Amino acid sequence: MADSRRRSRRPAAAGPAAVLSTLERVRELGLARGLRVLARVNQVEGFDCPGCAWPESLPRKALEFCENGAKAVAHEATPKRVTRELFARWSVAELAAQDDAWLEAQGRLTEPMRLAPGASHYAPISWDAAFERIAEYLHQLASPDEAVFYTSGRTSNEAAFLWQLFARMFGTNNLPDCSNMCHESSGTGLGESIGEGKGTVGLADFELCDAIFVLGQNPGSNHPRMLTVLQAAKRRGCAIVSINPLRERGLVSFANPQEARGLLGFGTPLADLFVQVRVGGDVALLQGVAKGLLELEDAAPGTVLDREFIATHTEGFEAWHAALAKRSFEELERGAGVTRTEMRALAQLYASARAVIACWAMGLTQHEHGVANVQELVNLLLLRGNIGRPGAGPCPVRGHSNVQGDRTMGIWERPSPDFLARLGAEFEFEPPSEHGLDTVAAIQALHAGRARVFIALGGNFAAATPDTAFTHEALRRAELTVQISTTLNRSQLVAGREALILPALGRTERDTQNGVEQFVTVEDSMRCVHRSRGRLEPAGAELRSEPAIVAGIARAVLGDSPSAPWSSFAADYDRVRERIARVIPGFENMNRRVRDAGGFVLPSAAGARAFRTASGRAHLTVQEPPDSELPPGQLWMMTLRSHDQYNTTVYGGDDRYRGVRGRRVVLLHPEELARAGLDDGQAVELTSHWRGETRRLRGFRAHAYDLPLGCAATYFPEANALVPVGSFAARSRTPAYKSLPISIRADSEATS
Repeated sequence: MADSRRRSRRPAAAGPAAVLSTLERVRELGLARGLRVLARVNQVEGFDCPGCAWPESLPRKALEFCENGAKAVAHEATPKRVTRELFARWSVAELAAQDDAWLEAQGRLTEPMRLAPGASHYAPISWDAAFERIAEYLHQLASPDEAVFYTSGRTSNEAAFLWQLFARMFGTNNLPDCSNMCHESSGTGLGESIGEGKGTVGLADFELCDAIFVLGQNPGSNHPRMLTVLQAAKRRGCAIVSINPLRERGLVSFANPQEARGLLGFGTPLADLFVQVRVGGDVALLQGVAKGLLELEDAAPGTVLDREFIATHTEGFEAWHAALAKRSFEELERGAGVTRTEMRALAQLYASARAVIACWAMGLTQHEHGVANVQELVNLLLLRGNIGRPGAGPCPVRGHSNVQGDRTMGIWERPSPDFLARLGAEFEFEPPSEHGLDTVAAIQALHAGRARVFIALGGNFAAATPDTAFTHEALRRAELTVQISTTLNRSQLVAGREALILPALGRTERDTQNGVEQFVTVEDSMRCVHRSRGRLEPAGAELRSEPAIVAGIARAVLGDSPSAPWSSFAADYDRVRERIARVIPGFENMNRRVRDAGGFVLPSAAGARAFRTASGRAHLTVQEPPDSELPPGQLWMMTLRSHDQYNTTVYGGDDRYRGVRGRRVVLLHPEELARAGLDDGQAVELTSHWRGETRRLRGFRAHAYDLPLGCAATYFPEANALVPVGSFAARSRTPAYKSLPISIRADSEATS
């Protein structure tokens, strides 16, 4: 039980503990080398942190990184190496028996490796031979749609553009990516409501807003640099509201490590109001707030709703208003787990603010009703004209550093006809128009044998996806799996009949092509496109950049041509950017503009109140609050990330901010522990329930925590095995990691 005890002390987020934790991790690089690397993170002449997509301000701070970013950089810049000797010593089965932390701790991959059909060990292979193996498999497919081209959000714009071009010239739109698993609900919801799938605000808007709503997001763990922006807003009098089942430490108190007080551990309280909504209760809560807003409007007509904006720029208000009138506060209270008094207080705060920014993350998107969550929030913003106004607007906060840029570059299984037309005209081919496979559909197609080749440009697909056993079996049924990676991870060990590992340069490393140093670009959460140039010596002489790897595969499969000269693209990334500028609106003169300090910002039509919907207006949509009733003994489970992890990479086994030791834990309200007859810290097994299907996990411990009744929380990716592949958001198809019915019982075998 010692590995899962709760800590009693709950310090402010960041502060001296974060500094010490960072120094401890960076010390593994060697102090001089570590400090040299950190001095370049997120700098104009440096490299983009792979840790998250929160933007940087101008001028840059001397230390423009957070604890998690420093750990992500140290993880990539580690002096440890995975060599052919390790693969010769360890069989795939023996490696697969190790835990994920051990695998990633072995260090950087250094040369291409091949797992031959029937072999037990990976063995070295040359780059040319690896590319030829891929070409042989792809050429043998009955249809291009039997291949799947997955993309991680750490991929640069240049690599992503070449990747989607290659897949489409090969003949398929099977381009699933990590966005399918995180913010797809945001893109779908925003696209339908305001005509574009991105947020409308920039960093400058946080200096102008009167209130910031943070919904389903834990900035302290997942976007720590955001806390500095929230602190500045708080100090000038901005109200901050946290809407989340947990009172997260970063929004309770933030000790800024770049200030003397923060280094001493003195924190700034951030959130003025904590609304602990029940898991899955966001639509009901937001509708309750809207009812409170309408009450205020009825009491003082013309002073609360922005009637002019609603009349000029929106449609659907009457239908929305009529549907909301049918909802009683009693119904909404049951769905949200929040009292009408709290809903009215939130409505009063919202009404008193002239300009409001709404930020959210996967706490809103990863539900079967994830799109409804986003659109109900947009409804609330539209009621007071909080879109297209300085200091106001929607702000989905992305995780991976370039997940938004990948989508802009065309990484999408459902591309628009306009995009395909421009791409086809530029490269003189007819792109496929039929929609391809998203992440969930790709897993199902591999499992059913409809897809036979799986190639991943980054990421750890086997660990990040839902329904672990089903997904692993799907990957093993493939004829060829290819992982383009920087470190050893689970996905390379869940292999098809044949498997390849292609080692890539990291963001921190120097990228030289034909003697000329290159740079790549990324797009942050607020539409800013900027350079990223590594300075470290590559981890191995055999490493290749992602653009060079993509171009090498494409050249082996398709050959060079005047319209798509892959060798030329690999030799000079300016040539890739020239093509991006001609294909994608907003990137005109990209090579010149991206060399400016800070890069350039892509325009937001909705931010200028030009809504690119069929009607030219923003839509208020009618949403049905999801049914929150569960059979006796079941709870709504959500998954969490700790402050000490980046996506599936876990740097430490404890959660300092939540006071939890160990990760195979389930957090419950103390009353739920008592109802289940469980002791704090007791070994339990978890069973998920979905449409008659059950999945079970053992080896967890139950712990009392401040959660709403009827709810439970577990860690991602440890609990992914409980999430069925078929449980996903309507329309966006994002896996429902955040609202899954489970039951809990004592693990009799563990306690016997």
